[in-house]
Formats: sequence, structure tokens, C-alpha cells
Amino acid sequence: MNAITPITTSIKDWETDQEVRWCPGCGDYAILKAVQRTLPELGADPANTVFVSGIGCSSRFPYYVESYGFHTIHGRAPAFATGIKLANPALDVWLVTGDGDGMSIGGNHTMHVLRRNLDCQILLFNNEIYGLTKGQYSPTSREGTTSPSTPLGSVDRPASPCAFALGAGARFIARGFDVSKHLPEVLKAAYHHKGAAFVEIFQNCIVYNKDRFEDFAAPKGAEDRQLWLANGEPMLFAKGEKGIALDTEKLTLKVVDVVDGDWQAAGVIVHDVTNRSIAHMLVEMPFGPFPMALGVLYDDPRPTFEAAVMAEREKASAGKEPNLAKLLAKGQTWTVTEGGPDL
Repeated sequence: MNAITPITTSIKDWETDQEVRWCPGCGDYAILKAVQRTLPELGADPANTVFVSGIGCSSRFPYYVESYGFHTIHGRAPAFATGIKLANPALDVWLVTGDGDGMSIGGNHTMHVLRRNLDCQILLFNNEIYGLTKGQYSPTSREGTTSPSTPLGSVDRPASPCAFALGAGARFIARGFDVSKHLPEVLKAAYHHKGAAFVEIFQNCIVYNKDRFEDFAAPKGAEDRQLWLANGEPMLFAKGEKGIALDTEKLTLKVVDVVDGDWQAAGVIVHDVTNRSIAHMLVEMPFGPFPMALGVLYDDPRPTFEAAVMAEREKASAGKEPNLAKLLAKGQTWTVTEGGPDL
């Protein structure tokens, strides 16, 4: 996020004249609306905003946001985003990708944009399937997933986008899901983080992986299956009757009962977004025995890539005259004349 002067816009200012072309019922519609509702609240400027995407269902996103946009090539959106940010560090860059685009062919590029800590917001739509190319299993598909490419069920162990991001050195990790009322707050937190902000968004693919996330995203009983994290607040769920505590013997997390609201006595952890070790544990919590950890899991800024590059450029050019003709004439040169080279 850049220190820019906020302006006043409405959701209409961020809607384009393009027909939104996703399958009816696709979770991408809800994510698009969440982003378009959030941008005015951030005071963002369409003239200073760029959406960059690769290939996949999610990558149609730039067509539908009234700002600058680049629909690039498969898995390479981070490379384009890096070039854009270095060319004009004042731009507010959003990178939109999917579990196939960002974790398979683009996994290497995702790793480098995170470790470099480019100042941008990375939204990874995770529907655990290749939707655009007719339903093949993806890097995040669960074991046993049946698809045209795995009719007997996938035997691959799925990748965890948030664990990958932490391992790549990301300084901001968050999770949400497409229809969640809390998604705008997650997007705001990502926007206000100075550096690469990685947000995994669980997204329903209505055609090839329908209701994959209903086990925790369904409204009925959600309070028992979702752990919404807030910095400085105890990790409570199930209407405050359960919480997450640290098992000091095994150095793992555990679910504990909270009696009469006394979460301190139960040993419930207070969420500290700067605690990287706990963030790893939250990412790895198996759903079922544990709730799904959502919200901002980790947020600990450090200097950004483009700031370091700009400082290096300034140092290299300090005290030097920007004279192209002089530079070209430097060193061994000769002039070609009509009678031959004048050495």
C-alpha cells in the first residue's frame, strides 16, 4: 500500500462496461463485489490502481475492475507486477491468481515475489480444481478428488498456499472465503500492509468442485467451524465456548473448552499477528479436529523490494552526470570516416 491521498469513489466507479463472464453461481462474483465495495472504503484511486492476472477463471478479473489492468500469461503475473511496480512505485498493484496459475506453473514466480517482498496485494483464489480447462485436479486438490484427469481419485498430497507463502518468506498471510461478510476486512488489512500481502480466498467452483468448502463455509453452524482471528484477541470459537491453546509438551495447538467465559483459565492463546511460529501452526491445523483459521494469520512488515531497488539506483547515480553521449564515448572508441577508421 502506498501513501497516497485518498479520494472519494463509489462501487459504480469501479465497475466496467464489460459483461462479467463466469459460470452462474461461481464464487468469483462474490469476490469481485467484495473488492469493488472495499476499494471506495480505502480511498483508492482508479487512476493509480493496477490489477494484474495470469491465466485461469480468476484471471478475468482485470476486465471487470475500472482501473488499469494487465491480463498476462500463465503463472507469470508476479513478473509483470514486479516490472510495473519498479517502473512506477507509486502505483497500487493488485495481483489476482488461482491455485493452478499461482501454485503450479507460476509457483516459482509466486515464491520470488513473496521473498522479495514487492509492495502489492496477492489474491489467490483457491477452488481446488482447474476450472477453465474443464476440471482437472490442481495442486491444492484433496486426496481422492475425482476429475476428468483423475477418474479414480487423485493420489497427490495437496499443497497449502498459506504454508507455501510462509515458507517463501511472506510477511503477511491471510485467509477468507468468497461469500464471507468478513472478506472486505481481510482485503483492507492486506491493503494497509507495506509489502507483499498474500490472501488465500476459498472459492466455490459451481461446475467442477461444487460446495467443496461447505464443511466450514456453510452459514448454519459456522461459529463452530470457523476461527476468525483478530490481533490482540483470544482465539475463541463456538460462541466463546471453545478456544485454541498451546500444548507446551508437544509444542502443538489444541482445542480446549472454555467454562463460564474464563478463557484465561483455559489457556487460550491471544492472537499476535507478528508471531510467525504460531502462524505456521494455525496454517497447518487440520480441519475437522480443529476449526478453519480465517482472517489475518501473520502480519510483520519489513522493507520492500522496490524501496531497496530505488535506494540502490539513487546510490549508483549519486554525483554522476546523466550524459548519454559521454557514456557512449567512454572507453575504447573509434570514428569511422570515409577513408577508414580513425583510431
